[in-house]
Amino acid sequence: MGSRVPEVIEALVALGKAEPAYEPADDRTAGVVVSDGPQVTDNKAPDWLVVGFDGDPNGDFEAATSVGGWADLGTGREEEFQITVAAIASRGDTDVVTARRRAYEIAAPVEAWLRADPSIGLRSVEAAIAGTRLVQDQTDQGAQVVLLLSVAGRAFTLP
Repeated sequence: MGSRVPEVIEALVALGKAEPAYEPADDRTAGVVVSDGPQVTDNKAPDWLVVGFDGDPNGDFEAATSVGGWADLGTGREEEFQITVAAIASRGDTDVVTARRRAYEIAAPVEAWLRADPSIGLRSVEAAIAGTRLVQDQTDQGAQVVLLLSVAGRAFTLP
């Protein structure tokens, strides 16, 4: 199947791993961990950007959706996609306000990448943040806020 979803996810992960705002501010901070989908890890970092996962270990693990159709009578194909990106901020206390602000700080570079270059460096792709959902929770480990971004767009598969 000629889907462009895998390369869009890979481009978003690459942008995240190269993002200076996600680097630790000093030796006492962990920075933002960028992940391609869910990971099995013992990393206890409080801040994450997860591309292709909603951050819910009890959820359905859906990474993306797409629909496609023919763009011309040849072999060209147009695909519309939505990719889930989670900006996760956790705290060791119950300060949900600070956690929420941090989740939006983690998401801000994603919006900046898409505004600066909707193609995210890929030929025949355009994407933007189409919507967000905010999930706030108080856990045994403190406040956790997940800001879910729906990165939506369209892409063309060329012959």
